[in-house]
Amino acid sequence: MAGGVRQVEFENLAIPHAAALLRFAQRLCGDRSTAEDLVQDTLLRGWRSFGQLQADSNPRAWLFRILLNAWRSEGRRRSARPVEAPLDRAAHAVQTDLSESVVVSAALSRLSEDQRAVLLLAVVEGFTCKEIASMLDIPIGTVMSRLGRARAAMKESVGRKVGTK
Repeated sequence: MAGGVRQVEFENLAIPHAAALLRFAQRLCGDRSTAEDLVQDTLLRGWRSFGQLQADSNPRAWLFRILLNAWRSEGRRRSARPVEAPLDRAAHAVQTDLSESVVVSAALSRLSEDQRAVLLLAVVEGFTCKEIASMLDIPIGTVMSRLGRARAAMKESVGRKVGTK
């Protein structure tokens, strides 16, 4: 019975964040199927390490950190595989009238993984620089510089496509 109580506790903690994890993962990797696999892996890893979660910890930040670690682990495997480009992306590239969301997605995909992760965590998910530094286990100054560079690159890239500066 104790395992059932533990499972309910984990579900009550994790499930409210599942949609945000999926949204973040999809923007991080650019592919819904890969994002779903990443979230599933995150929840499995979270379940396995649930006993290590400190009572005073931020469970949302804890889950996002697990997702980022899973993404990095997958990145090492990804780098050994050839890059696949879905046909619908090629069709978007051919169009001359790009929608704003396609422009932003393309700009995001051109950022380094580190910059993209920090930008999404800060702007989309609303984490503070201090929380992001803790999640990524990097100095807060590094978070701020990556965030600044990511914002500048996005402004440059999106401004160029839309015709503004």
